[in-house]
Amino acid sequence: MPEPFSVRVTVRGYETDTQGHLNQAVYLNYAEHARWSLLHAAGISQARLVGRGVGPVALETTIRFRHELLAGDEVDVTCAFEWTEGKTFRIRQEIRKLDGTLAAEVTAVGGLMDLERRKLVTDPREVFKELATDLDVFGL
Repeated sequence: MPEPFSVRVTVRGYETDTQGHLNQAVYLNYAEHARWSLLHAAGISQARLVGRGVGPVALETTIRFRHELLAGDEVDVTCAFEWTEGKTFRIRQEIRKLDGTLAAEVTAVGGLMDLERRKLVTDPREVFKELATDLDVFGL
């Protein structure tokens, strides 16, 4: 199995709380950044999604905090899609310091919404296949 898609992020001072830790909400921003970076790497822009009449939606997100992050820490944020036969897909992500320390695990359930009907598309995998120029980053 290939390595999951990954982007590097540096923790910025303004993202930290009064204890100097990365604010808990920012972990979601990092995860979202990695997801959009994966889409971009696959050749899918927001404009292409909207042009096709669909948009990604988050249905559930779970974060497990494992180790603190401080301003200046560099992390790699992974992103791997897991496909099912239904209307949804799962995204597994890890946020790791460069020394390999696991800082957080993010698991999300998502779908693609038909923007006109305001309902999930039946098979999001097929829509991504249609739009993507590089299917490998999706594991397809």
